Amino acid sequence: MNKKKAVFLDRDGVLNKSFGFRPPNNASELQILPGAPQAVAKLSQAGFLVFVVTNQGGVGLGYMTSENLASIHEKLTQEVEKAGGTFTEIMACIHKPRAGCACRKPKPGMLLDLAHKYNVDLRKSFMIGDRDMDIQAGQAAGTTTILIKSNEKTEQTADYTCPNLLAASELILGLS
Repeated sequence: MNKKKAVFLDRDGVLNKSFGFRPPNNASELQILPGAPQAVAKLSQAGFLVFVVTNQGGVGLGYMTSENLASIHEKLTQEVEKAGGTFTEIMACIHKPRAGCACRKPKPGMLLDLAHKYNVDLRKSFMIGDRDMDIQAGQAAGTTTILIKSNEKTEQTADYTCPNLLAASELILGLS
């Protein structure tokens, strides 16, 4: 059986705006970044499985409920679908930071779990994020990494750097 190629996306700072260092805590706070739905549409229409892998420790810390997180992801999915794109799955680590779980980035647990579940070839796949922990997770899983330039101070060296998700999607399609 042929393995599939995938794009793993961090959420906050890649698909939607953050509020300083805080993610949106409910669907009404969700602000999709320009071009993000179109980027997901291009990738999914080109045959990539598109996953969201996001640390959402605010649930474990009590800043947000699981229901609020689900409504944020429902709204995000609807915006992407309006542009003709689809997410294969959205996976969130809701454990408290420093809980020691295997799923919280920079650990690659979410990427490895999804790759196993969906028969993904990680060497032909990409991890896109705006922070060191995203790049570290992608490297640990064996993907090609793309850093979205942001105000975040980063020390990790990604395979590629792009100004936004739309540029990253065009890069991936050019490489594939």
